[in-house]
Amino acid sequence: MQADEFENPGMLWVARGAKLWRQAEGPDGRSCASCHGEAQSMRGAATRYPQVDLGSGRLLNLDGRIMQCRSERQKAEPLAWESEPLLALGAYVAFQSQGLPVRPTIDGAARPFFERGRDRYHLRVGQMNLSCSQCHDANWGRQLGPETISQGHGTGYPVYRLEWQAAGSLQRRLRSCMSGVRAEMFPYGAQAHLELELYLAWRAEGLALEAPGVRR
Repeated sequence: MQADEFENPGMLWVARGAKLWRQAEGPDGRSCASCHGEAQSMRGAATRYPQVDLGSGRLLNLDGRIMQCRSERQKAEPLAWESEPLLALGAYVAFQSQGLPVRPTIDGAARPFFERGRDRYHLRVGQMNLSCSQCHDANWGRQLGPETISQGHGTGYPVYRLEWQAAGSLQRRLRSCMSGVRAEMFPYGAQAHLELELYLAWRAEGLALEAPGVRR
């Protein structure tokens, strides 16, 4: 399903993102295309996120950068995390980099974020007292019920999950994992999520970006 654009349900979000890319927003009627031109200009951009914004020093994932552009440059109403328009724009931008290798930066200003994400990946949490590494490093390839445990790479996000019958972000999947181990879920956009996303991107370095992926 993922390999065929006609069968991949995630392409519905890509198509919607294409419309939003050209849609005028804010008091000046600016669109994404007003600054960036055709979306092909974004080829390679998604492979570098999360990354540190040099102006603010904040760690941003691709969704965060889209929201920053929307609020600071278009002066438009903010989009909610995990909202359909944000998922659509994220899918459309990520799709431009499909097939390119993931290549995050973990040095310099990004290093403290990376190290905290690495620590969190190995931290046992929840009533089940499990860490990410215990599933995705120690037991990948084994069965958990009907499912095969993956290595936890986020190369397909935004992804269409048959379980959700919808597209969703990597943060939605992280929250599902937290729920699965009976741990407190972080809110969307939380610093802890972003740091963990950066560490996961480093683990996937060199792998091809698949977005929009399809998962069960």
